Amino acid sequence: MAPTPRLFIVEDDAKLRQLLSSYFKEQDFDVKAFEQGEDAIETILLEQPEIVMLDLMLPDIDGLTICRQIRPQFSGKVLMLTASDDDFDHVAALEIGADDFVTKPIKPRVLLARLRALLRRGDNPSVTVEHLPQKSNNTLIYGSLSLNKTRKWCVLADKHVPLSDSEFDLLWLLAESADKVLSRDTLTLAVRGIEYDGLDRTIDNKVVSLRKKLGDNPSSPSRIITVRGKGYLFVPDAWHDLQHNV
Repeated sequence: MAPTPRLFIVEDDAKLRQLLSSYFKEQDFDVKAFEQGEDAIETILLEQPEIVMLDLMLPDIDGLTICRQIRPQFSGKVLMLTASDDDFDHVAALEIGADDFVTKPIKPRVLLARLRALLRRGDNPSVTVEHLPQKSNNTLIYGSLSLNKTRKWCVLADKHVPLSDSEFDLLWLLAESADKVLSRDTLTLAVRGIEYDGLDRTIDNKVVSLRKKLGDNPSSPSRIITVRGKGYLFVPDAWHDLQHNV
């Protein structure tokens, strides 16, 4: 028996959202519905549904921006809903990673056929973060750790880890140079914009904070390690099959 496909609906029109939710539940989809785009982004990235149905025009953030933000870490299908007949909107949606679009007013049976076609086109199970491509301009993924540079977003073992901007910047620098020792001079200049004076403990303190937030044993770290007299090293193989218990 085929698994129930998970469908996330992001639509601010309450009546349409309820109609679509009820209809697709009757068609054996596992449905979650969102009114606000910002509310949906984190859940999409964490739960990796098979399909996201995304309205182009939302009150807080437009559908094109949402699609652009989730695409580096989301391998499911994206179907855009639009009230516009403008070819520009359709082309823009496809160019940033949408798989299909449907113009309103919506006919549920037509929409169902489109969704089923998308599922057949990508007839593979939901992909977890650690199985996605390992590098892009804005994304780094090592096993259970995923970093998105644009949003300064850190996910470990499917859970969001809140980091300050400077903590994220430091982690990104280390992860981008995995298996390479970065000196305090290099890190201080990159993160703080000043030269290391030999006494400043800012980088060391931020590494301590990162280890704590990322569950790296401070007494015997294995993920971000200290190389005595040289600096810090990010260990890429240490992030697989982790349970985030911090």
